[in-house]
Amino acid sequence: MAKLSTDELLDAFKELTLIELSEFVKAFEETFDVTAAAPVAVAAAGAPAAGGDAGGGDDAGEQDEFDVVLESAGDKKIQVIKEVRTLTSLGLKEAKDLVEGAPKPVLEKANKETAEKAKEALEAAGGSVTLK
Repeated sequence: MAKLSTDELLDAFKELTLIELSEFVKAFEETFDVTAAAPVAVAAAGAPAAGGDAGGGDDAGEQDEFDVVLESAGDKKIQVIKEVRTLTSLGLKEAKDLVEGAPKPVLEKANKETAEKAKEALEAAGGSVTLK
């Protein structure tokens, strides 16, 4: 098989549907025994964060790294699982285990903006979240 350049690979991926790409990633992970985790910065993409307390309180000072901890899934567990998958790029089983095992950290050492957005998204999905 001819070796493909990075640009050729990207062009091939552009033609795949999201489901096909997801299946490829799973097969890649299994074949090479790795995890393709998205950088935390990906969760920061989108609308600007609304202001608000980061949950650290005044004693936190200039804290620049936060852990987003899911305390409980609430009544809408499926929506919370979907949001956890979006924020972490976990597989369905891993995200379900995380949500069912709450309280558990969803993101660790995230910047303030990312942590606040993750908290807002998880709370909008019906979960109970704290920032540490």
